[in-house]
Amino acid sequence: MRILVIAATVLALTVASAQAQMGGGGRRQPNESGAKADNKPKVDEKAYKAALERIPESKEKYDPWGGARPSEPTKKPK
Repeated sequence: MRILVIAATVLALTVASAQAQMGGGGRRQPNESGAKADNKPKVDEKAYKAALERIPESKEKYDPWGGARPSEPTKKPK
């Protein structure tokens, strides 16, 4: 009898953890604002392009590995 209770407890804990990982409940709300979401990316795209135009052009080329290696090797005079 004790083994049956332990097996049932282990099975219940396993099912509970699997349900928590998979979402289990199925209580999702339907998306009622689907039409509003279509208009929003167009506004964001305009703002993105305007922000890109405001970024000044850099005069120097960016070197992401500049800290890992020296930028110019030292040359020995002949």
